[in-house]
Amino acid sequence: MEFRRLGASGLMVPALSMGAGTFGGSGELFGAWGDTDAAEARRLIDICLEAGLNMFDTADVYSAGASEEVLGAAIKGRRDEVIISTKAGLPMGDGPADAGTSRSRLVKAVDDALRRLGTDYIDLFQLHAFDAGTPVEESLSALDDLVRAGKIRYTGVSNFAGWQLMKSLGTADKHGYQRYAAHQVYYSLIGRDYEWELMPLGLDQGVGAVVWSPLGWGRLTGKIRRDKPLPAGSRLHATADYGPPVDDELLFRVVDTLDEIALETGRTVPQIALNWLLQRPTVSSVIIGARNEAQLRQNLGAVGWNLTADQVARLDAASATTAPYPYFPYERQEGFARLNPHPVRRGVGAGGEA
Repeated sequence: MEFRRLGASGLMVPALSMGAGTFGGSGELFGAWGDTDAAEARRLIDICLEAGLNMFDTADVYSAGASEEVLGAAIKGRRDEVIISTKAGLPMGDGPADAGTSRSRLVKAVDDALRRLGTDYIDLFQLHAFDAGTPVEESLSALDDLVRAGKIRYTGVSNFAGWQLMKSLGTADKHGYQRYAAHQVYYSLIGRDYEWELMPLGLDQGVGAVVWSPLGWGRLTGKIRRDKPLPAGSRLHATADYGPPVDDELLFRVVDTLDEIALETGRTVPQIALNWLLQRPTVSSVIIGARNEAQLRQNLGAVGWNLTADQVARLDAASATTAPYPYFPYERQEGFARLNPHPVRRGVGAGGEA
């Protein structure tokens, strides 16, 4: 397993990490993901650790805390062997204090997470969404206090817009608060919006991408094909409306190219889609999910090899879409491109190295 720095921080994280969204799954969304109990979770974690994957991502909102509880039970007795990443900020109830990133909410959320996880510290704690009702100074100050108290070690965010993240980083610099090291983002071959603004921002500011749903919300599993119905067992029947939208023609164009490269390499469609992501700038870790041992072992096969430059170029072309304003002039017009070359276009490697 390759290890990379989390952004500009000193924390080394595995190129692949495991999402615990299937742990303790309940409800319409998380129940469709999976319902892994503690015994099965321990087995999956055993496999991960054997492969060198030691980072596990969860959130308080996953099955109303059950994911954190199952993860905590599964790592009991080996806390020092793992990196725990969790998140808070989305609603955990209907009360006015049950959501957001105010000081009181964050202090309670961290204490609750520590209790559910059965630990006294969290390696990476992330704000699950931007809270427009709370000053960024308040959230950052609270997180800084929690770091100083030893309850969390590194901080990050998830699903922030560019201006929200940059404002937060500028505020942290102004007051001397700990800067965000990670941005947990949606990024896949059928969802490349991250590249237009958030990737250059991450490269410039030293914020590492922790990628969620790298298989496009389950669409790049190798089971979805052009002119064929959605497989009966696909979770998309229950969860499609919750996830990122994707144009069908884009999806099938990408899948066709993945199929071609699968024949050339002997690798599976998911392995190729994951490997493509691992070669992108700013990517620190890609979160893989698995409902069972077979899925996990397949996804772990995405590391230890690389697509060729030609294969990457073909996947780039198949997955390309027109950039939204104000970015499309920088892709289409030479004068704009010369002034502001895009990190992907100028060939910056994974993690930001030129």
